[in-house]
Amino acid sequence: MQLTDFLGLVHPAIAVIFVFPLIGMVVNFAWQTRQRRLQNLAGNKSKIPPVVGSEHRDLGKWLTSAVVGLTLLGLAYPIGKNVINNQLWSKVPFQVVFILLMFAATITCLILLYRANQKVWRAVFATLTGAGLVILGCQDGVFRRTNEWYWSHYYIGISAALLMIFSLAIVQDIYQDKSQRWRTIHTILNCIALLLFIGQGMTGTRDLLEIPLSWQESHIYQCDYVNKTCPTPNPQAPK
Repeated sequence: MQLTDFLGLVHPAIAVIFVFPLIGMVVNFAWQTRQRRLQNLAGNKSKIPPVVGSEHRDLGKWLTSAVVGLTLLGLAYPIGKNVINNQLWSKVPFQVVFILLMFAATITCLILLYRANQKVWRAVFATLTGAGLVILGCQDGVFRRTNEWYWSHYYIGISAALLMIFSLAIVQDIYQDKSQRWRTIHTILNCIALLLFIGQGMTGTRDLLEIPLSWQESHIYQCDYVNKTCPTPNPQAPK
């Protein structure tokens, strides 16, 4: 395994080691928070400690950072590989600079989203962070599987990341809205996000099976993926 192959494993390794366990903890605290709220509304004394609500909120913020960071890392690998293989820094240096600035701007907007208090600024920085992910995802080198968008690791991942960004942007509204409308929206969207994360686990595993090692690429990419056939190697001449 060469260095480029090892770098390709960093994204899925972080997802398995850090992000998916974090998802499990956030879901667990979310369930406990809901159960405690329902028990209190029913007039019963809940045995679930009050701290579960704040723990759910804090871990949710960590999850948003982890998902956005993992998405950026997953985009950086194919984009960087395309830049190096095609020597874009000498052919189209403006495009390389633009890509680097987009990565920096997306990370900056996410940081500012955490610090923003006013609703308008939270909306602005959430929109810019999401736009940064989408723009980077449109760069050459990113495998999007557009013909099967409903089963694409890229589209599912971008959708999950956008939902996480939106959830972070409405955190303050959830606690300030007495009508519980934002809480309901938060619950519905994050249930959808959980399904998307499950899809990410399945599509990510599939893609790892399909991505060849660097020394195999010249042979594997000669295959006909539609008809599922590969060229037959010429037999060696008899000695």
